[in-house]
Amino acid sequence: MSYMPKDEVDGGPPCAPGGAAKTRRPDNTAFKQQRLPAWQPILTAGTVLPTFFIIGLIFIPIGIGIFVTSNNIREIEIDYTGIDPSSPCNKCLSRNVTPCICTINFTLEQSFEGNVFMYYGLSNFYQNHRRYVKSRDDSQLNGDPTALLNPSKECEPYRRNEDKPIAPCGAIANSMFNDTLELFLVVNGSYSAAIPLKKKGIAWWTDKNVKFRNPPGEGSLEERFKDTTKPVNWVKPVYLLDSDQDNNGFINEDFIVWMRTAALPTFRKLYRLIERKSNLHPTLPAGDYFLNITYNYPVHSFDGRKRMILSTISWMGGKNPFLGIAYITTGSISFLLGVVLLVINHKYRNSSNTADITI
Repeated sequence: MSYMPKDEVDGGPPCAPGGAAKTRRPDNTAFKQQRLPAWQPILTAGTVLPTFFIIGLIFIPIGIGIFVTSNNIREIEIDYTGIDPSSPCNKCLSRNVTPCICTINFTLEQSFEGNVFMYYGLSNFYQNHRRYVKSRDDSQLNGDPTALLNPSKECEPYRRNEDKPIAPCGAIANSMFNDTLELFLVVNGSYSAAIPLKKKGIAWWTDKNVKFRNPPGEGSLEERFKDTTKPVNWVKPVYLLDSDQDNNGFINEDFIVWMRTAALPTFRKLYRLIERKSNLHPTLPAGDYFLNITYNYPVHSFDGRKRMILSTISWMGGKNPFLGIAYITTGSISFLLGVVLLVINHKYRNSSNTADITI
C-alpha cells in the first residue's frame, strides 16, 4: 500500500484500512474547548481610583495604631560582650580568667508594668546554616532508648566521644548558650534586692510536652542516661541541668529554647520571666539596677556580640516597629498613586472632551 499524506488525520499516524478514524482533536466540552465562563474586569478610572484611596485610608490608620502600640512597649538592651576596654566584662575575654563574673550597672528611666521578659541576644551567630540545623537527632530528644545509645549520623562530628554516645548529640546542643544572668534592684543607694526570675514557662508548650521527652525508665534520671556522655563543650551532663526534675534532662526549658534555631544571624531568645506580683506596684520600678553575669559563652572568636534585653509585650507581641511602618508606607504610596492618577485622569479627560468638540 502506497503512503499518502492526506491519509493522516490531524497529523497523526495513518489509519488502518477499514478502521475508525483517529483524531487528536480535544473533546467538545466547555473545559477542553475553553468555553468556560470567565470574568475579565475592565479597569476604568471609576473603579481603580476608589480602590487606591480605600487602601490608603484603611492601611494608614492601622499602621499608625500598630506603630504607636509598638513604641509604648518598654524595652532596654544592654551589651555585655566586653569589647570596649572600659567595660566591666572586658576582663572576661581573657581565657585565663575562669570562672569570670562581671557586673554592669544601669538605670531604668521608666517603670516596667505587667509581665517583663528577659532575653539574651546574640549577633553574627548563624544558626540557619544547613549542616548546623540538621545536626540533631529528634528521636533521641524524644526519649527513644535506641536513638539514645545509637544517635543519628547527622550529629557528626558530635555523635560520640570517648567511645560513648553523646546525649544530646549534634552541633546545636553542643553550642548551647550557658551564660548566667542575675538581676538586682539597688534600694536606697546601698541595699540590693534580687529580682525573682522564673525559669519555667519560657518554652513552647508543644516542644515541652510533645517534642522533648526524657528516656523512659523506673530509676533516676542519671540511671536513664547511663552509658552516655555529655556534649564536648558542656561543663555538666544533661541530667544535671536543673535540680527540679520537671525541668531537667531533655525537658530543660533553657535547652528547649536553644534547640529552636533562629532564622537570622542576629536574634534573641527568651531567658527568664519576671511576673507581676501586684497591680498596685510596677513589676520593675524606675531606678538603679545591676546585672550580674557569669561569663561563659565565647563570641569574640567569630566577632559576635552578646546582650541582655528586658522588654514588656502588648497584644501584638514584643517591640517591633517594622509592621507599623510597612502599613503606613503601603497606605501612603497607595494614596499618593490615587492622587496622581486622579490628576492625570482629570487632565487628559478634559483634553479628550475638548478635542471631540473641536472636531
